[in-house]
Amino acid sequence: MKNKFFILILVASTLSFFLSLSLNAQNNNNVPVYEPEIGQPGKDVVWVPTPLELVDTMLSIAEVTPDDFVIDLGSGDGRLVIKAAKKGACALGIEYNPDLVEISRRSAEIEGVSNRAEFIEADLFEYDLSNATVITMFLLPELNIQLRPRLLELKPGTRIVSNTFTMGEWEPDYEVTTPENWNSWNTAYMWIIPSKVEGVWDIGEDQLIINQEFQMIQGKLVSGDNETTIKNGRLRGNEITFMIDDDLYTGYVSGNKMEGIMRSYSGEKEWVARR
Repeated sequence: MKNKFFILILVASTLSFFLSLSLNAQNNNNVPVYEPEIGQPGKDVVWVPTPLELVDTMLSIAEVTPDDFVIDLGSGDGRLVIKAAKKGACALGIEYNPDLVEISRRSAEIEGVSNRAEFIEADLFEYDLSNATVITMFLLPELNIQLRPRLLELKPGTRIVSNTFTMGEWEPDYEVTTPENWNSWNTAYMWIIPSKVEGVWDIGEDQLIINQEFQMIQGKLVSGDNETTIKNGRLRGNEITFMIDDDLYTGYVSGNKMEGIMRSYSGEKEWVARR
């Protein structure tokens, strides 16, 4: 009799357990799943996803490798961060909308890159960007310009890639349009953070006076009473090129020292300048 009573209790408990599971499953199925809508408002911009073709292009022109740390400002559904992680890079998405952050984390798990793709809920204007080697964005022009002073303080050589929108008078180093998507967002711009070279440099017994506007440089070489204008001056990260008369100077900047090769009709020689 006792055994029968025990069996009845066990059966009832088992049925109750499975009924509870069934009800929970039904309740979970009734919970609405968040689905972002194109054009929905955000903190600073509405949400519009970057076309996948342009995502690939943006990462390609930035030459993203496993050595890079990519930060996507306003990462949305996480597509660019996940693509960067698939290239082997460590990537971080900064997104103000917590629902989009959660969607991105789930997508990273599904794609098998959650160990390299991180998403955080934060204000992109307050987050420390100094460790990035590549920064990507799809923001409005006024937001790009608002970010510009912070970007210019990053390490020389850091690549900044923007979907569609520019940086005002700061001309891009590279621009590309994807033919697959003519009717939508299809242009990527890239800037390479330049070294700071403005000032007076001693080059041998002469002086090199440089004025800098973003990656473009102008100035003159002062040798005694003679002055010669610098032509075609440009920086690409810590690489520098300029011409004096018909002589081509190429080299690298390291703090208050520049050095490289000067090529002229008579041959080549090394040059060094110190600020």
